[in-house]
Amino acid sequence: MSHAPTSSSSAPMTHRQILQALSGLLMAMFVAILSSTVVSAALPRIISDLDGGQSAYTWVVTATLLTMTISTPIWGKFADLVDRKRLLQLGLVIYLTGSILAGFATSTGWLIACRALQGVGVGALTALVQVILADLVSPRERGRYMGYLGAVFGVGTVAGPVVGGLLTDHLGWRWCFFVGVPFALAALVVLQRTLHLPARRRDGVHLDLVGGTLLAGGVSAILIWVSLAGKQFAWGAWQTPVLVAGGLALVAAAVAVERRTREPLIPLDLFQHRTVALAVVASVAVGVAMFGTTVFLSQYMQLARGYSPTESGLLTIPMVIGLFAASTIAGRYISATGRYRRIMLAGGLALTGGLALMGLIDERTSLVEVAAFMLVVGAGIGMLQQNLVLAVQNVVPRSELGTGSALIAFFRSLGGAIGVSAMGAVLASKVTASVAAGLEAKGIRGGAGGDGAIPDLAALPAPVREVVEHAYGTGVAEIFLLAAPLGLIATLAVWFLREVPLGTKSGIELASEDARPAEPTTRPRELATAGAR
Repeated sequence: MSHAPTSSSSAPMTHRQILQALSGLLMAMFVAILSSTVVSAALPRIISDLDGGQSAYTWVVTATLLTMTISTPIWGKFADLVDRKRLLQLGLVIYLTGSILAGFATSTGWLIACRALQGVGVGALTALVQVILADLVSPRERGRYMGYLGAVFGVGTVAGPVVGGLLTDHLGWRWCFFVGVPFALAALVVLQRTLHLPARRRDGVHLDLVGGTLLAGGVSAILIWVSLAGKQFAWGAWQTPVLVAGGLALVAAAVAVERRTREPLIPLDLFQHRTVALAVVASVAVGVAMFGTTVFLSQYMQLARGYSPTESGLLTIPMVIGLFAASTIAGRYISATGRYRRIMLAGGLALTGGLALMGLIDERTSLVEVAAFMLVVGAGIGMLQQNLVLAVQNVVPRSELGTGSALIAFFRSLGGAIGVSAMGAVLASKVTASVAAGLEAKGIRGGAGGDGAIPDLAALPAPVREVVEHAYGTGVAEIFLLAAPLGLIATLAVWFLREVPLGTKSGIELASEDARPAEPTTRPRELATAGAR
């Protein structure tokens, strides 16, 4: 089996050439993030217009999360087998198709199917962008450019709800699906013109369809459980043991298949590498903190402070500033020094401290203080998220670069999905108890929010509104306090991570060297010495 590049040129790309190629990758990444966040502000109106219920509301979100998560490792494996540029363009086309069809949806079933298709495309973009960056830039220089990806991630995360709210209010919710189309089209054009990768040819390719199907089924069952439990059915209902036991059984079967197959979807020997195993642990913790911060900050701003969806998106900008600044500065530091572990340790400590500080807020906390706390959380995520991928890319074999990179994204998404659902259940329980106690203390019977439903603050009498705002203010704070130990887990994982000197050659350069025929020599001693290095 061999990978054959079309060009034997091993000259490193100039900074300008890298930026030109990176522009298309950044557009693709922005599309992936935007599609995940832009619909959140419009969902109530979408479901209302399409005559859907709470179940449809949940599944519009869950469908994308499901297909994105389970497709990420599959795209990563494909990246090790076939042409990565074409794969990325295919992912963009799939995303485009899903977006356009979703914009014309006339029923919730149609919309859910289109959102699932969108998720497959987003999974490709999530898995492939960082793999292609590894082709263009050496590990030593990669931190600098990964900072740009982290900045785009932060901007897309906050811009999505803001743009979604504005579009819904002024043009209609269908534009929430159409808004990503021009960015995806532009990314396709820019990638075609600026991204030039060696052609990849892999002889005797064997796709692990059985293992992939079992893994997808197992992960789907677990994600469906964490997404619907507490909403569509009680946590202790019969669906819980069925979905959990069934999901774990399918995952165990997938592991058994992966151990025996010739070309596993996820090579299990990767987990024997200390860096990969610890990075997976840290990525799960970062996923919970990252997704949870976004979801519960929005609820805090809207239900504890009374701001609109658009205003709540704007008020989370400090977190983006922290993420943008930290990822950019950290990337430049890593490229200049070749040291990444100390930056990641600082990120873990910042994440832990920021989450602990967020655990002190309530509905009356100064927005300046909340902004400062968000800045710290954003800085922690910015120093950790991209550099976990960098650490893994630096140690895995080049033939498994796509699989290793996708592995981190997969566990980050999986951890985020499970963590957010569990934390949401804790918040719902806390709010229900707090509202009931608050109303009883005021001598008020009934009222909104005591049954776990999301209240409309504007429609509540002032005394009831105060109780609800206090319940969400202290409830969200408790969620952040519970998440703080996860930041500590990420810090400990990084602490035990062994720093490996960053490589100085890009994927393209290494591929060119591999393709270059060995030169005959009459100096066996020098050959033996070179082989030992």
